[in-house]
Amino acid sequence: MTTQTKKSIFNRPEKPYVHPYFGGLVLGIILFLAFFLTGNGLGSSGATSRIDAALVDAVSPSHVDNNPYLLKMAGGDKNPFDDWIIPVFFGALLGGFSSGFFNGRLKFMTTKGPNISNRTRWLMSFLGGVIFLYGARMARGCTSGQALSGGATLAAGSWAVMLAIFAGAYAVAYFVRKLWN
Repeated sequence: MTTQTKKSIFNRPEKPYVHPYFGGLVLGIILFLAFFLTGNGLGSSGATSRIDAALVDAVSPSHVDNNPYLLKMAGGDKNPFDDWIIPVFFGALLGGFSSGFFNGRLKFMTTKGPNISNRTRWLMSFLGGVIFLYGARMARGCTSGQALSGGATLAAGSWAVMLAIFAGAYAVAYFVRKLWN
């Protein structure tokens, strides 16, 4: 009996993931260093808002100047990319792709159950991402910003948001579970 090793799109053998406790330890050290060196935690949704503000500013600068939410990030002489969260966002993106490449997991695939088409899976993922990002902006942070950074500082609001995220995920999972079976 022969064993086949999964290969990535770059024909690299797939390596196992790191142990979750080790990964958590490394993440904790990175979070500590982020607070210590920059005074900021980790996060991502703020960067997507800034990218959105830059796109809107490129298309309709007058809209940005008349919108208080967007005006804080762009408009006038403000550069929406001049913020600490932009390098964190692109660093995480580059780090994820680099990790996938070096560990043989960079490949095109759609993870889904047998009762859902690829198109429906992608549509549901997109809609879920849009809803989650909207909620993250309403909560003033995503799971990394609220749970990791806010939770590490023992902010009560961050713990409440995290509990709401998990409760919401479990509540919605009941209705979409048939897509995975």
